[in-house]
Amino acid sequence: MAEKNVIELIKQLRERTGAGMMDCKHALEENSFDIEKAIDWLREKGIAKSAKRAGRTASEGLAAVKICSKCGKAVIAEINCETDFVSASDKFHHLVDSVMDYLMDNDPKSIEEAKEGTFQAFQDAGIALGEKLDFRRFTILHLNEGEGYGSYIHMGGKIATLLILKKEDEELANGLAMHICANAPLYTTLDSVPALEREREVNIARAEVASDPKLISKPDAVKAQIVERKADKVLSASCLYLQEYLLDSTKKVGDVLKEKGNEVVTFVRFAVGEGIEKGEEE
Repeated sequence: MAEKNVIELIKQLRERTGAGMMDCKHALEENSFDIEKAIDWLREKGIAKSAKRAGRTASEGLAAVKICSKCGKAVIAEINCETDFVSASDKFHHLVDSVMDYLMDNDPKSIEEAKEGTFQAFQDAGIALGEKLDFRRFTILHLNEGEGYGSYIHMGGKIATLLILKKEDEELANGLAMHICANAPLYTTLDSVPALEREREVNIARAEVASDPKLISKPDAVKAQIVERKADKVLSASCLYLQEYLLDSTKKVGDVLKEKGNEVVTFVRFAVGEGIEKGEEE
C-alpha cells in the first residue's frame, strides 16, 4: 500500500479511536489495513477504550503552578478528568506533573501545540485511569528584570493563581495570589476593562436610568453622569485594585500596592471546571 494511503488510514484510525500513532500503525499492519478490523483489534487490546468516553464531560481535575526562578518562567495549567476520585490518584498527579514539565521545557505557543506535544501521555493515562481526560488551558509567564512571582493553590488544586509584581516582594505577591483566589477579579483597574465589556454595562445602566421615574426630569448631562457611576460601580467589583484586601479589610488592594510602591503586572486564576456544563445524566 502506498505510504500516502497508510498515513491517511493512520490519521482516520487515530480520530476514531483516540489511540496513539504507533498503536494505529501496528493495528493496521496486523489487520491487512482494514480500518474496521483495526478498530476492533485496538478495542480488544484495551487501547481504544478511551474512545467510548468521548461524549462524557471532564469537569473535575487539577489546576497547577510550576515556577522556575532561575529561568524566570512560571506556568499555570488546568488538566481535567471526570471524577474527584481520579483527580486524587497518583497516576493523575503524575500526568499533571509531566504536563507541567512539558510546558516548562517546550514553551508551546498554543493549546493545540501543547495538546499535540502531550497527546501520548494523555492517551496512556486515559487507558490506565478509565476516564476521559482533557488538557483544557495553560498560561506561561516570563519575568522581566526586578519582577517577582506570587502563587497560591487552594484545596489541593481546585483553584490556582499566579501573578507577577513589578518589584519582587514574595510576601506581598503570595498574599495577593491568595486574595485573587478568594475574590476572583477579572481586571486590574477600571482602565483595563475591555471597551466592549464597559459598553455592555453602560447600556444596561442607561436602560435602568431611562426607566427610573425618579430620574425622568433630570438633565441629560446628569443622567449621563449617573450612567457612568452605575457602570463603574458594577465593574469595580471585578477590578483587583478596587477590591477590599483579603488580608487587611481596612484597605483596598490598590492602597496596599501604593504603600509598598509596587504594582501588579498581570495575574491568572484557574478554577477547575468553571464554565464547563455537564449533561443532565452526569
